[in-house]
Amino acid sequence: MSTAVHRRMLKEYMAIQKNSATRPHLELLEPVQEDDLLHWQAILLGTADSAYEGGKFHLDIVIPSSYPIQPPTIHFTTKICHPNVHFKTGEICLDILKSEWTPSWNLESVCVAISSLLTNPEPSSPLNCDAANLLRCGDMAGYNSLVKMYTALFAMPDEE
Repeated sequence: MSTAVHRRMLKEYMAIQKNSATRPHLELLEPVQEDDLLHWQAILLGTADSAYEGGKFHLDIVIPSSYPIQPPTIHFTTKICHPNVHFKTGEICLDILKSEWTPSWNLESVCVAISSLLTNPEPSSPLNCDAANLLRCGDMAGYNSLVKMYTALFAMPDEE
């Protein structure tokens, strides 16, 4: 890892630790291993009063050696029903992770954007056509029911 990337990731890590109490949408954002600042994990919390409420959605984050010039690669490891997330691979269709990336973004702001995407889907650029079609035809009840079912099946911790 280059010195510049290492410094940037240390700076982000320290800011994340400092701001941890001010991010209700994130339960966790940290390196997978303390000595590897290029591989992170995050847990997004489903927004209250949404079909994702109560869910914990795990993200895998890989930082390229050219960061922050190039965006991180982020995918859901928790299965999620969302028009902009591929159900099998967890790939996320979000402009800031592709063409709209700028070095001013950081891991925390990207996680905020992904959290916002959950409740503000873009059915015009789907990776999950079934979910997008429900939204396109105006079937919010069907869409929310499907999202709640998948959230309960895959994103809710066992209550034992």
